[in-house]
Amino acid sequence: MEAHVGDQLVIESTTSGATRRDGEIVGLHHEDGTPPYDVRWSDTNEVTLVFPGPDAHVNHLEHPPPGTAHGTSSRAAGDGPAAAGQAPTAHAVGPGDIGRRVITERQRQGLSREETARRARMSPRYLAYLEEYPADPSKAALISLADALGTTATALRGGGVDLPPGQGQAPPHPRLRDLGTEECRELLSTHGVGRVAVTARDGRPAVVPVNYEVVDDTIVFRTAPDSVLAAAVGKEVAFEVDHVDEPLSQGWSVLAVGPASVVTDADAVRRLTGQAHTTPWAGGARDMWVSIRAVSLTGRRITAADE
Repeated sequence: MEAHVGDQLVIESTTSGATRRDGEIVGLHHEDGTPPYDVRWSDTNEVTLVFPGPDAHVNHLEHPPPGTAHGTSSRAAGDGPAAAGQAPTAHAVGPGDIGRRVITERQRQGLSREETARRARMSPRYLAYLEEYPADPSKAALISLADALGTTATALRGGGVDLPPGQGQAPPHPRLRDLGTEECRELLSTHGVGRVAVTARDGRPAVVPVNYEVVDDTIVFRTAPDSVLAAAVGKEVAFEVDHVDEPLSQGWSVLAVGPASVVTDADAVRRLTGQAHTTPWAGGARDMWVSIRAVSLTGRRITAADE
């Protein structure tokens, strides 16, 4: 038996009487690809050392990329692969969509392809294939990659964009813990989209999502002078950012509370505009920078009890 990282190991029967278990080979112990293998099982997402028996076989991933000769293995071309003969699943997306989302998330995090592959415990060549060619990776590979990028498998597939997160089941033994101040700062500093809780001019409470940045431990965002968010200026407000990992039913949230003020210094405004990671998704003329100086910073994280 010979295998490569990314191949699928299938066991047709087990000693317990269960039938057909499969997983992705994520590690080799011999350069020639002979057993044993580190296998990430699709049903549990656990990685175990496996010595395949006579009831096991390997599905080699040999889908040729576009432009190669018919029947030529993509592995021979230096790329990694999708399962040979594997029919597209009901959740498959259009050609290259997963790869484009992976690249976007990787660049947003400032990660190299090699570092991302290391975090996801997969071959850099396999990750290169996912980013460069149409692919439908296994559920286990997608979950690992999403975890390495700080996003979700659902987000990488592009599904559930109109559904609120958190509709999955809670893990069997969830663990809820408070986050320290430094961990809160680290999570907050990743920038992205957060929510500002403010009392609007008509006296009603409002929560508004914004694209935000963190500069010198200060939260900053752009808005318009006549917007709901402009009412935050001169008041104490709450700012919340979170992340939900839908497949693993875990996540975290950070809450910052402090006074909001307008950034009036022209040099500071130019610097913020030039260094911003993104423009406001809402569009329009949103040139008023508002800063929130957090005087209280708290957070919580939900994980499985054994993590």
